Amino acid sequence: MELRVDRERCVSAGMCALTAPGVFDQDPEDGRVAPLDLTPAPESEQAVREAAQLCPSGAITIVRQSPREEIR
Repeated sequence: MELRVDRERCVSAGMCALTAPGVFDQDPEDGRVAPLDLTPAPESEQAVREAAQLCPSGAITIVRQSPREEIR
């Protein structure tokens, strides 16, 4: 899995940091998303997908699927 994060689009809701804290944090300066890992480990995939879906501004995009995952 590979992620793209658009900090300009982020509205500082913090859902990503709450949902996948090992992958996302919030910048202490402006509260915007601060990615900790743009290629998260397989065990984080479910939380990362949930974080991307919960993001109110759509600032998190999954750009590459895990090789073991079927695309539907």
